Amino acid sequence: MSRFLPTAPYRGTRDFLPPQMSVRQQVLHRLYDVAESYGYLRYDGPVLEPAEIYEAKSGQEIAELQLYTLTDRGGRRLALRPEMTPSVARMIAGNAGALQFPVRWYCNANCHRYERPQRGRVREHWQINVDIFGSDSPNADIEILSVVHDMMAALGATRDIYVLRASDRVLLEGILTRLAGVPPDRVRAMSDIIDRWEKAPRDQLRADTGDVGLDDTQFDRLEAALTAGEDTLARLPPDVLDRSHLMKVLRSDAKDLVTFDPLIVRAFEYYTSTVFEVFDLDPANNRSLFGGGRYDDLVGLFSSQRIPGVGFGMGDVTLLDFLETHGLLPQPRTEADVAVIPVTDDLAGAAREIARQLRRAGWRTSVPVEIRRLGREIARADKAGYARS
Repeated sequence: MSRFLPTAPYRGTRDFLPPQMSVRQQVLHRLYDVAESYGYLRYDGPVLEPAEIYEAKSGQEIAELQLYTLTDRGGRRLALRPEMTPSVARMIAGNAGALQFPVRWYCNANCHRYERPQRGRVREHWQINVDIFGSDSPNADIEILSVVHDMMAALGATRDIYVLRASDRVLLEGILTRLAGVPPDRVRAMSDIIDRWEKAPRDQLRADTGDVGLDDTQFDRLEAALTAGEDTLARLPPDVLDRSHLMKVLRSDAKDLVTFDPLIVRAFEYYTSTVFEVFDLDPANNRSLFGGGRYDDLVGLFSSQRIPGVGFGMGDVTLLDFLETHGLLPQPRTEADVAVIPVTDDLAGAAREIARQLRRAGWRTSVPVEIRRLGREIARADKAGYARS
């Protein structure tokens, strides 16, 4: 057995050396700039939360399989946060009396899930969350969708390499109950099947829907409705369409922000109306990148006051995979722009003074901490990519 501790990080977590950190920071700050250009304010919260706030709304997979939990010395059961939305709902509820609604907040949260590490999935990730709390207006949904597209544009992504697919919990329920004849008490079970519709074989889907009570005729009607795109909307009754936030978007001048797709489901416990996901269109990375939607009941975990919300979470892992796939990752920054090189010990003070003046002028400037041959220092500065030496 080695007497040294391992140097590799815990499985599913990542070290970020300066070149990787430089790329990440450049990407993240572009996203921060977009959020702040809309008037969103940055917040943060604790990485440890009571486990029950995730067990109540985060879904069975997260609550039962992915939570990192612990019990503290006071006997309190805690969890490393797997996502930020329950935390921000708690913060909104706890500070509602001091807030001026609607509020626009964003964060970059460090999150943890016990998953099997693979491409696009790790056990520790960072997630940009952007949310509006306190508005039922479809304009809030439109703004969130606009932020998504502006963030993608800030990263160099054009609309021909990704697609924003959106559905609505109200519309999905209408498709299931009004078009396919699914009993209301089986809508949840059917939603779980639809959530994997694109990944499962057709025979398996038919068998699964049969297990929850659909006959072959109902399955055929459901399949036709789920694959007909916007044509399905014309078959839904007005009372369903009028209750949908997404329909208000589709009927507005912002309809080009989304592509309607009833196969978008997302977490049943969270979302009450609009749901959406952003997909990479490149076959080499054909997957969902991130998503969000409207959650009008989440603050109700913490307060009797109704405070609706709409927003999204953009994870760093899938986002960076997307940028790499499309050649959109920025280059790492050099460690400095200028090197001031003293060639003898008695010039070290003068070199430091020149460096101070250059830094005041906005140049990132380094001074060698050891006196070495000039040629060696010039070669080092050249290799490091300095603009001047």
